[in-house]
Amino acid sequence: MSDYRKLKVWRKAHSLAMNVYRAGDAMRGNRHAAVRTQMVRPALSIPTNIVEGTGKQSRREFARFLRIALGSGTELEYHLLVAHDIKAMSATDYASLKRQTVEVKKMLHALLAFVAGNGAKQSPEVVT
Repeated sequence: MSDYRKLKVWRKAHSLAMNVYRAGDAMRGNRHAAVRTQMVRPALSIPTNIVEGTGKQSRREFARFLRIALGSGTELEYHLLVAHDIKAMSATDYASLKRQTVEVKKMLHALLAFVAGNGAKQSPEVVT
């Protein structure tokens, strides 16, 4: 895999990152600076690790970067919850971003299973 742009999961992860960035931008002031930073960082990490993984020479290395992306997705879920619970983010934004995060994580799991050879013999939907 060399062109990350062909991966549907990358496109979804990139969209998620842009949406989290916009939501973070709406959190004005120093009061929410820490949660904003902690939320945006893993959101950007997900597509970044997909990109880096596609440049690796082996499936094993690619799988490693997909696992890192999954970890960032889990981290993002928690930071979204914190932002919601401290009222830095609306319930609507939280629900939308949480739904997108879960979708990306499911796609990453499917791609990881394919890349690692654990089950799927055909290319998962996340590749087109």
